[in-house]
Amino acid sequence: MAEVERDPVTGRETTGHEWNGIKELDTPVPRGVLIFLIITHLWAFAYWFFMPSWPLGETYTKGLLGADQRTTVEARLVEGQEERAPWMARLETEPYDAIVADEALMKTVRGTGQQLFGDNCAACHGRDGKGRAFYPDLTDDDWLWGGGPELIEQTMRVGINTRHPESRIAQMPAFGRDEMLDREQVRNVAAYVYSLTNPEYSTAENLERIEAGREVFATTCAACHGENAAGSSEVGAPNLTDAYWVYGGTMDSIIASVHGGRQGHMPTWDERLSNVEIRTLSLYVHDLGARQP
Repeated sequence: MAEVERDPVTGRETTGHEWNGIKELDTPVPRGVLIFLIITHLWAFAYWFFMPSWPLGETYTKGLLGADQRTTVEARLVEGQEERAPWMARLETEPYDAIVADEALMKTVRGTGQQLFGDNCAACHGRDGKGRAFYPDLTDDDWLWGGGPELIEQTMRVGINTRHPESRIAQMPAFGRDEMLDREQVRNVAAYVYSLTNPEYSTAENLERIEAGREVFATTCAACHGENAAGSSEVGAPNLTDAYWVYGGTMDSIIASVHGGRQGHMPTWDERLSNVEIRTLSLYVHDLGARQP
């Protein structure tokens, strides 16, 4: 019988393996690790029997507990719909004034509306509703077509410049490109519009150009924007006196708008979102502007 070699320091047996004068100890696996491995295997073995686990062609083992994640998810969806049903019914049927006056219900609108807005509107208007380049800011309470919940709902349903039969139509003609105004007239009317929100521009050296632009505005632009340039929600013409701009309020931006025209687009949502979702978003967007100082 071969003599067992033991390490003189630890007293443990060696395996007989040696590398560069270093001998390997025959150290057993720690008991804690063994217990963990045993429990893990027992758990896995039990799981095979109690839970769905093994594929069997077009089906699978159902498990002794009969657990089904699809059924669980469906049950939770139904439960969620039942929980939402009361306030959804109110949002769909009650007048907007009554909803706005109910702070508890508006709290629900803000929570649900934020998610709907993020999923459907944020790509253009930004997650905070403050808009992006060439897309309007929805938080400044400055509206092309009116900012009441009813008007916002209508805009969402029919869209702007869409194929919907009742679509809102809005287009700024290309006065320069289509030669309705010559180059000097374009620059003059742009100077007049710029002066409306930049009074410091009305210096002695610019007054002649501004007055010439005022005449062009009266004969060419006032039909949509109004004689006082305050805009019209009937035709979606923006107010040019309030310093809120979709396409930019610099002199160069205004010249570009007058010369090349503008035509925005907003999709119609009446076939993409449910009635209660549209009404929720209308209230949420209206609330974005109403909450600003």
